[in-house]
Amino acid sequence: MRYLPRVLRYLRPFWASAVTSVATTVLLALFALLGPWPLKILFDSVLADHPIPGPVVPILGPLAGDKVTLMLVVVAGGFGLTLLGNGLKVFNSYVETRLSQGMVLNFRSDLFRHAQRLSLAYHDRRRSGTLIFAINFQANSASGLVMALLPLAQSALTLVGMFWITYTLDPPLAVLSLSVVPFLYLAVGHYVSRIQPRLRQVRDLEGESLSIIHEAVSMIRVILAFCREEHEHSRFRRQGAEAVDARVGVTVRQTAFSLFVNTATAAGTALVLGFGVHAILQGRLTAGELLVVLSYVASIYKPLETISNTIGSLQERFIALEMAFQLLDTEPQIRDAPRAVAVNHVRGEVVYEGVNFTYSGREKTLEGISFSARPGEIIGVVGPTGAGKSTLVSLLPRFYDPSSGTIRLDGQDIRRIRLRSLREQISLVLQEPLLFSGSIAQNIMYGRLNATMDDVMEAARAANAHDFIEALPNGYDTPVGEKGVGLSGGERQRISVARAFLKDAPILVLDEPTSSIDSRTEEVILDALDRLMSGRTTFMIAHRLSTIRRPDRILVLDRGRIVEQGTVTELLALGGLYARLWETQTQVPSASGNGSRDRENATTSPSGHEAEARPKILSPFQEVAK
Repeated sequence: MRYLPRVLRYLRPFWASAVTSVATTVLLALFALLGPWPLKILFDSVLADHPIPGPVVPILGPLAGDKVTLMLVVVAGGFGLTLLGNGLKVFNSYVETRLSQGMVLNFRSDLFRHAQRLSLAYHDRRRSGTLIFAINFQANSASGLVMALLPLAQSALTLVGMFWITYTLDPPLAVLSLSVVPFLYLAVGHYVSRIQPRLRQVRDLEGESLSIIHEAVSMIRVILAFCREEHEHSRFRRQGAEAVDARVGVTVRQTAFSLFVNTATAAGTALVLGFGVHAILQGRLTAGELLVVLSYVASIYKPLETISNTIGSLQERFIALEMAFQLLDTEPQIRDAPRAVAVNHVRGEVVYEGVNFTYSGREKTLEGISFSARPGEIIGVVGPTGAGKSTLVSLLPRFYDPSSGTIRLDGQDIRRIRLRSLREQISLVLQEPLLFSGSIAQNIMYGRLNATMDDVMEAARAANAHDFIEALPNGYDTPVGEKGVGLSGGERQRISVARAFLKDAPILVLDEPTSSIDSRTEEVILDALDRLMSGRTTFMIAHRLSTIRRPDRILVLDRGRIVEQGTVTELLALGGLYARLWETQTQVPSASGNGSRDRENATTSPSGHEAEARPKILSPFQEVAK
């Protein structure tokens, strides 16, 4: 219940619905108190000769003298009470549904927004399916708790009223009717302490099931390519069977507890009935009054008989709230400093000063990185796989923060710049183009949401994408499908370039943007990138040296350190790592059956050297962007 104050904050915007629901709850409790009284009048005043209860006499007036008329009036009154009560329940259901769904939407929105603010290091450690489970399925826990409290409040009000009325009829019987409550209270405490860990286990297992589904759907092409459908199905079945066993164990315990509660309430009802009949024989109670008491006892015991389900559902909501608030309470590692400032349009001077960075579980991913990039300068970043190239540039938009050292933008520490403002100064073109499932125009417009259609088309022309878009049946309104599956790799990449054109940021990061496309399309994209890089500070990561065209300087990384830097000519003259990479990539086997194909796919570097076709390398920066 420590989460209750936080839950009530989500109730505040719907205070009018909450007040209405509370008022309706009080009225429903009143109707529950009045419900048995028509039956009492029929038994005592129509079938027998007991006087009509005093408060009813002024209402009936002269009709109270004739038993047939009295019977008709009482029956009609009972029906009217039932009708009004049911109508009130329908109205209350409508109010509570509006209240509940509004709270769910607000809570889910907060979870979704907070999940996007969390650092990539957090997302690296968490499976996507678990996060989806927390956002989508735990969001109703807050409203569920409030909705559970309202019936409990109604039951409490009804219980107090029933006990008071029963006490006025027969005090010993009233006390006896509540004799089972202490036993149930102790039983509930024992039950809750043991069911909560099992419910937490069930939630974790069910969340894991969703993670497996999400992963399988995301990797469906790999699964089909390797014919691993049965393997994935077996993995899902094994995990699902474990979740089912855990859920069955919880259900068995809930059922056993229900049996105990039902036995206890049956014993309480038997005691009330026995002592009530004894009171009638002694003349202390009428048959109609006993019916009222028994009706009240049934109304009290009914929620007690379903207490195992009530407690179980409440415990599940508590566990769900715990998971949801754990997500909300996770502090983003990357966030604005207290006095961070916004920048409008930077010149693009970037300086790394003694930057070190280490991923969790790895040592010295980057070590002692120091260099500077002047505004408009094109910086190539090369090196063997795992050298830290993508990590180097992922620190610039603060996807991660360095463990030590400083990165400056136009002389200002980027940690003193507001995060949104910083990232608005940087455009990304990644190895694998990531597109949303909307139209082509919507994907290009993602670079600037308030762009006009003319702006979108101009960006597409600059990216050499306009012609192929216009040739599609629906042009710019063509849906690309999930992850752009409806387009070729080169077409997707040109849309990504158009998106970067539209953003028009002064700093550009290119992470092997042509590594997964053919040579002819590569030339088209490189031509567009040449225009995109013009006047922008550009960092271009490349595995193939030939794709870095007209660099002002090249940084050569190895094992997290900058081992060389300079122009192409200077680096070749050094005879170091860059020269060895160049020699490896420009060798054309003379005695190989693939020699003609290698020569066919070879391209020419800026200095006139040939370079072999691209290897299929997946960039860590691309994984970060995902």
